Amino acid sequence: MRAILCRNYGPIDDLVLDDVPPPELRPGTIKLDVLAAGVNYVDNLIISGRYQVKTPTPFVPGFEFVGRIVDVADDVARDAPHLTVGTRVLVVSGEGGYAEQTVVPAHAAIPVPDEISDGVAATFVQSYLTAVFALRHRARAERGQSLLVLGAGGGVGLAAVDVGASMGLRVFAAASSEEKRQLALDKGAEVAFDVRNDDIKTAVRELVAAEGKTGVDLVYDPVGGDHAETWLRTLGDGGQYLVIGFVAGIPSLPLNHVLLRNRQITGVEWGSWAGRNRADNEALLSEVMHSVAAGQLHPVEPTVYPLERTVDALRDLAERRASGKLVVVP
Repeated sequence: MRAILCRNYGPIDDLVLDDVPPPELRPGTIKLDVLAAGVNYVDNLIISGRYQVKTPTPFVPGFEFVGRIVDVADDVARDAPHLTVGTRVLVVSGEGGYAEQTVVPAHAAIPVPDEISDGVAATFVQSYLTAVFALRHRARAERGQSLLVLGAGGGVGLAAVDVGASMGLRVFAAASSEEKRQLALDKGAEVAFDVRNDDIKTAVRELVAAEGKTGVDLVYDPVGGDHAETWLRTLGDGGQYLVIGFVAGIPSLPLNHVLLRNRQITGVEWGSWAGRNRADNEALLSEVMHSVAAGQLHPVEPTVYPLERTVDALRDLAERRASGKLVVVP
């Protein structure tokens, strides 16, 4: 079968598409035909060896994916009768998605409702669970609060726009292209700013001034980089800056502006929380999947890349050329 191999930690250009033996079924596992694998920023970190959990090389990358069961171990057939041949399942395992077939532990497989497409199922978990974890559990956001989402045209930002709107927040989006801004508006943003040309700090203050506020209540930042101080200054008194990621680099923030305005800086790391709180995370995933299936949340259909263009997909994501989500299909 064909698979993308990471033989040694390094740049994504070192990945190779190779013919490898089909994976072998083991006790406690199921074998899948991979239908679609999401492309995530964390995949780049894992491939380069910069992720906090090191996957032994060589390995097949692909953090989250959807597959159809083609075989089950005898103990799985006995103990997990809902996992039958032909069932479509979601897996978030950290590796194995960029291949035609894979074998995964049965406990990692979650049946996917018919209402959710392969592409959406393979791409919503990391971005949407991060958004729900951030806004509900870390920020404890309340209906009517204002939220500025940076990188709002990418998959992580779009999820925050969608989740924020579903919670009754006033969502303001910031993105770099007209296409990305329109995606954010389609997902419920009240207004979408041009991150390169608009005076966003002044504009958001005007938007919330009628409520007697001096800035937004929440900033959702998966970007980081040199402009982070500007986004910190968009917060009103008592506002909260949610640190989601650093695709543009780790910023330096002036803590005097945190102190003098009683602002908060809150770290959000859903992955490590999920690993320590598996039962709570399973409940959260079940809730979010139900909301997607019921049409209460609205993940975008991803842009599709064939398996042989996996490196292109990872590069487009890393260089922030992509709008919405990306998926690799064998």
